Amino acid sequence: MMTLKKKFLSILVLVVLGAVLLSSCDDKKKPTTEEAVKIDTTAVAVDVLLHYPEEKHFANMKQLTFAADNAEAYWSFDDKMLIFQSNNKDWDVECDQIFYTNLSDSDMGNKIPKMISTGKGRTTCSYFMPGDSTMVYASTHLGDEHCPPEPERVPGGKYLWPIYNTYDIFIADLEGNILKQLTSEPGYDAEATVSAQGDKIVFTSDRSGDLELYTMDIDGSNVKQITNELGYDGGAFFSPDGKKLVYRSSRPKSPEEVMDYKKLLAEGLVAPTAMEIYTCNVDGSDIKQVTHLGKANWAPFYHPSGKKIIFSSNHKGTRGFQFNLFMINEDGSGLEQISFDKTFDAFPMFSYDGKKLVFSSNRNNNGTRDTNLFVADWVE
Repeated sequence: MMTLKKKFLSILVLVVLGAVLLSSCDDKKKPTTEEAVKIDTTAVAVDVLLHYPEEKHFANMKQLTFAADNAEAYWSFDDKMLIFQSNNKDWDVECDQIFYTNLSDSDMGNKIPKMISTGKGRTTCSYFMPGDSTMVYASTHLGDEHCPPEPERVPGGKYLWPIYNTYDIFIADLEGNILKQLTSEPGYDAEATVSAQGDKIVFTSDRSGDLELYTMDIDGSNVKQITNELGYDGGAFFSPDGKKLVYRSSRPKSPEEVMDYKKLLAEGLVAPTAMEIYTCNVDGSDIKQVTHLGKANWAPFYHPSGKKIIFSSNHKGTRGFQFNLFMINEDGSGLEQISFDKTFDAFPMFSYDGKKLVFSSNRNNNGTRDTNLFVADWVE
């Protein structure tokens, strides 16, 4: 069966051949207006598969992966590499493992990228460390070398995320050698990201009995709890100056919501269907709720200015799974829709120089459920 990448390239080849034939059959003959329009509209149709006309902040969109679920791609400090997780069976994995690719010669439609994780257990939330020769990620492999079971999907039932209590956070080098284990507390430790200054790590843990944010120094020392209100605090990132955190939280309020949240958490599960975006100082002070949109608002990341936040939300969708990227000011004003896929756009990260955005999307997947990685130039 022809892959999406091959289909895409085939269309491009046909367009180029058509243009060549028109010019080579008779050097003096130029394409008619009708022929020129036909060539141009074909090229536009190809581009629309990747880049919707409404997406004015994107230019030069490029698709990086072409099958399976690929997500949480994050830049190296020098903006030359991306690290991400994938469950691509053609890459000889059974569930999410950590890979990295060099953008200058990335060809993941034809070549398997370098795997950083052990290939055992399940992994999540990888991030480059200062110097770009090591990275941090979470893995369950110490608890069990096999992939942990996923929550059963019941028709009409709640959408649930697993909170595996065997996740711990590790540092590995570019060859996949584990250099250090940063966490060893019982329970869930994951979702680690690193400040642009390279001095601190923020992560999520349930060591207190609830899912809270914690920070630690880059070597794993000086662990401090940042949040302490009931609900799932996670997916945190530092502001560009390293002074603030942006994250998403669920905040169960009613007795029924509280009981349901605690019951699921005791079973190692969360229902990520009601979350809002929050910010706080890196020491946990001055917590502010940024969004009040309802539904699921998550995967936030600071704009390079440090004054805006890009995030994923389904608040405008009539179906629960229609997620798009939005931008909002820190004070909750100026909401702007950034992406326009009909199914799923999420996990945005700006490059450190602020010139590019990488994100995951279900666009151009030929009607499958595949989630792929895309990178685009950012246009203000």
